[in-house]
Amino acid sequence: MSTMTTTTTTTTTTTTTATLFINGQWIASADAGTRLISCPADGEPVGTVSEATTADVHAAISAARTAFDSGVWSSVPAPERGDFLLRVGAELRVRKAEFARAETLDTGKRLVESEIDMDDIANCFTYFGKLAGQDAGRIVDAGDENVVSRIVVEPVGVCGLIAPWNYPLLQAAWKIAPAIAAGNSFILKPSELTPHTAILMMVLLDDLGLPAGVANLVLGVGAVAGAPLSSHPDVDLVSFTGGLQTGKIIAAAAAGTVKRVALELGGKNPNVIFADADFDAAVDNALNGAFVHSGQVCSAGSRLVIEASIADRFVDELVRRANQIQLGGPFDADAETGPLISAAHRDKVSAYVKKGLDEGARLRCGGTWGTGDLEKGFYYTPTILDQVERGMSVVIDEAFGPVVTVETFETEDEAVLIANDTVYGLAGAVWTQDAGRAQRMAKRLRHGTVWINDFHPYLPQAEWGGYGQSGIGRELGPNGLAEYQETKHIYQNIAPAVTGWFAAR
Repeated sequence: MSTMTTTTTTTTTTTTTATLFINGQWIASADAGTRLISCPADGEPVGTVSEATTADVHAAISAARTAFDSGVWSSVPAPERGDFLLRVGAELRVRKAEFARAETLDTGKRLVESEIDMDDIANCFTYFGKLAGQDAGRIVDAGDENVVSRIVVEPVGVCGLIAPWNYPLLQAAWKIAPAIAAGNSFILKPSELTPHTAILMMVLLDDLGLPAGVANLVLGVGAVAGAPLSSHPDVDLVSFTGGLQTGKIIAAAAAGTVKRVALELGGKNPNVIFADADFDAAVDNALNGAFVHSGQVCSAGSRLVIEASIADRFVDELVRRANQIQLGGPFDADAETGPLISAAHRDKVSAYVKKGLDEGARLRCGGTWGTGDLEKGFYYTPTILDQVERGMSVVIDEAFGPVVTVETFETEDEAVLIANDTVYGLAGAVWTQDAGRAQRMAKRLRHGTVWINDFHPYLPQAEWGGYGQSGIGRELGPNGLAEYQETKHIYQNIAPAVTGWFAAR
């Protein structure tokens, strides 16, 4: 079992630069390249990590391929693989404080949010640990007593797992847990901005005895560290969570070897409010839907679709509440939300809002950077854009920041039309006290998750993914495990005989 030194101070997590994990060993990159990680809340250094070269990524793929082909993990009975995941979940609960702090320093999000994330991650490993040994396959009735026909599941093989920066370990866990449960080997490539919990996860898996080569970690930018995972012939599956344009590039690269692809590419998620909704609950959840983690959430409720008769009252109250949201650093007890991930991303959100205003949207609140003590970080104030129209860029494009737009409707049919008017289809919500209307809307919305009188909760046992350009495949739930499995039909004739089809001469 290899070792890697990690030390934590009151403000930083300092790691050695041997932070690539390949074939059970912690190594530096082939060209000794490194990256300094800084906290988005104040710009303070968090740690220095290795940046993989293409050669390093190829080495990781080779290690994963060798491990898989050897059967060192794929041949382990599924219940035992499940037991391993249960131990991972239990150990994550023990190490919660360490993991949460590392996540917070990388992302700038509030510590309490990272602690919640760690609980969810532990639950994910526990869920797949319990699910791992449950699929014993099935017998198919062949209509012949001399035939035994059965369906079995097997691991896909070598998996390339590419995770984003907004929920670094959570999104990685949604991939790692089912990959391990199914018996695969994998290469994890986290965002270059938020690597530290991925490093800690590799330490944990190694500590618990996962065989060398089954789990590998490469760090760095997507063009170098991620691209080979999509195109290399020895990778059997690539799973990516991130932006639409990058997802298209990955899908195109994967087509060359016709490997399996799983993509979660974000959304432009409608939050539909009918006049009969519980007003206070709907306002409160509209705030949560739009501004939790400064809107850097793939399922953020960034499109408010409100029945016209209550729109003015609803938006006025939403503006009043949004103006009271406290911005602050991860360890600020009074903070309610934190910074954006980087200066570049803050600039992108600023440009997005400006373009919307140029197109005719009305700025009701926000639209500014953090001031005073917040100037060292990448803060952007909660922003509401009213009087938007279908076709505006702020209605079509994903902001991935603390920005919400307001559209209105008169009828249920119009609400459906507006809510479905997007190339995405990840999630949406409906607020009404009419049970029949709620179910009609849930059926008609073309989104992978529909909440009724709620926003944002998910369950590890329930599939997550989207329609349209929100992606391909599902994570979590039984289908989340199936993404990492191949299905095989085994047909056995127990009384072989001459067919007589071709005459013997």
